[in-house]
Amino acid sequence: MNSFEIVKTVRLTEKGTQQSEKLNQYTIVADRRANKIQIRQAVQELFKVKVIKVNTLNVRGKSRRKRTTQAGQAPNWKKALVTLKEGDKITLT
Repeated sequence: MNSFEIVKTVRLTEKGTQQSEKLNQYTIVADRRANKIQIRQAVQELFKVKVIKVNTLNVRGKSRRKRTTQAGQAPNWKKALVTLKEGDKITLT
């Protein structure tokens, strides 16, 4: 897998914004098959920053239903909390 397949997007939420300001951590949606080492290398390559620590967790998709009796489900995804070196940051425009 290349870096663009591993890192899908950076999540922008209120909690994530506070973490980026106070703890220099960013929330990244990663490929479910990627491990911490691959995520670290991909973030360093794509954003040109130094990664100190990567924490990952698998998020289960929520149950969804739209005006029918049949229930669906949002897809499962992997969340990666990436801590960067002091002074580095990911610019999101």
